[in-house]
Amino acid sequence: MESPKPKTAVYPGTFDPLTNGHVSIVRRGLDVFDTIVLAIAKDTPKQPLFPLEERVVMAEEVFAHFPQVVVEPFSGLLVEYVDNRGAQVVLRGLRAISDFEYEFQMALMNRRLKRDVHTLFMMTDYKWLFTSSSIIKETVSLGGDVQGLVPEPVWLRLRKKYAVQ
Repeated sequence: MESPKPKTAVYPGTFDPLTNGHVSIVRRGLDVFDTIVLAIAKDTPKQPLFPLEERVVMAEEVFAHFPQVVVEPFSGLLVEYVDNRGAQVVLRGLRAISDFEYEFQMALMNRRLKRDVHTLFMMTDYKWLFTSSSIIKETVSLGGDVQGLVPEPVWLRLRKKYAVQ
């Protein structure tokens, strides 16, 4: 009997910055998949606070003790990247209904482009429902404390970026 094919999911995003909500999705995703590829997008309509290389380094630090998590940058069409990685699943986190509309549209477009690439939506843990990378950046830029909402390596870089004491 053949051994089962390893299950790999690609969790794409800008991760600018990575939050504990993202970490929660990865940890819970590992209950379903053998490997999670945290694919950090180079191409984004957003203006990132951290350059791509620094976002990759932060994520590598956060997931250093998770050998089942691969962190790497990507550019271009997500479905092409997923296909080139040998994966068939895109993992996406949802917080609210407002996330769903955008994510649903993206999933349908990806499905049209590559029928064999599937999207799996996973709800974030309730304690992270209100967090987003945008809210984190805005809060820190105005002097707010987000410690505990982002992993420690991210918090340290945010403090440095915004000169928070």
